[in-house]
Amino acid sequence: MRLFTWNVNGIRAAARKGLLDWVAAEKPDVLCVQETKATAEQFETQALRDLGYTLHWHAAVKPGYSGVATFSRVAPDAHEIGFGEARFDDEGRVLVTRHGDLTLINAYFPNAQRDLGRLDYKKEFYRKMLAFAGERRARGEAVVICGDWNTAHRNIDIKNWRGNQTASGFTPGERALVDEFLDAGFVDVFRARNPQLEDQFSWWSNRPGVREKNVGWRIDYHLIGADLLPRVADARIHMAVLGSDHCPVELALR
Repeated sequence: MRLFTWNVNGIRAAARKGLLDWVAAEKPDVLCVQETKATAEQFETQALRDLGYTLHWHAAVKPGYSGVATFSRVAPDAHEIGFGEARFDDEGRVLVTRHGDLTLINAYFPNAQRDLGRLDYKKEFYRKMLAFAGERRARGEAVVICGDWNTAHRNIDIKNWRGNQTASGFTPGERALVDEFLDAGFVDVFRARNPQLEDQFSWWSNRPGVREKNVGWRIDYHLIGADLLPRVADARIHMAVLGSDHCPVELALR
């Protein structure tokens, strides 16, 4: 089962840059996208249906902002929209789908913003997610949390870590939020399988030459409950795929 996460930075823009061709060629079993910036009604969803996908959508109340969607080749057994808490759900940040024994949480974690003005909101979202996912694991569910976490966790996850230690997305407090998930029994699959693999990033600034020089950040992850580790077949970042300032990240489970 191949699970992809991809912040498309506007699904309509990504479609113009080849998203549908990529889906047709790659055939992900489940594709979780973030930052759709559109409602389902504002996107040509029939093109994805024609490729055999069932679609679930969670758009933000604010037009053209945030939003997540999950596309599945086999319809999920169940789905849920949001946490049930308006301050998070109004921003269209969470979709949950059930696939057999697997609970897949598609999440767009908040950006703390350049001036760290939303750092408290980001911390509250992280901790809400940890409690939400932890409760599912306590019920015996096999949990995968995927999406744009908006945090580079370790020095190896960012090209210029020395110059970014006070930058939004790499402050000690934000990195510690990821540690809280690991301390609770979740595993960053890609890093667990590739502990020393450098220069593997999932986001690059749009400034000229940055992506070509691979001056990036790894901020898009699959975190899984440790009980799922024996089922991991592969975990990789598809850095060559264009269409957004992020690239797709894959988790394959047996």
